[in-house]
Amino acid sequence: MDPITPLETICRLIIRARELEAQVPAIENDDEADPTDSDDEFAVLEDEANEAVEEEVMALLDDLGEDQVQELLALAWVGRGTYDASEWDEALEAAADPDAEEPIDQLLDMPTLAAYLEAGLAAFELSCDGIGQID
Repeated sequence: MDPITPLETICRLIIRARELEAQVPAIENDDEADPTDSDDEFAVLEDEANEAVEEEVMALLDDLGEDQVQELLALAWVGRGTYDASEWDEALEAAADPDAEEPIDQLLDMPTLAAYLEAGLAAFELSCDGIGQID
């Protein structure tokens, strides 16, 4: 499989998806007068603390062609084990199903998207080693 989506783009999506996965739901604490005075070292992981990451993931996916988004979905399915590498054509066909939920929505609904994409790349003997911040 030679991806039509540049490997650098897939790797950038993996990096950003990891950041999204690390975020936790914000905890509202009405007892604090000023939430910036919090001693909670995990506050940076709260959803509201990094909405820019989610916006970047959305922009990255929106900038891709429909066939590229479908390819990413098929790749994630291979990484998840829904399909194996030998069933690539079937995965692509399913990702292009016009009656299914939008591929972008399906990708964003995956709680471990980064791991699925990495495993999908590995199934085709591809990786992000040496690309960007992934080593």
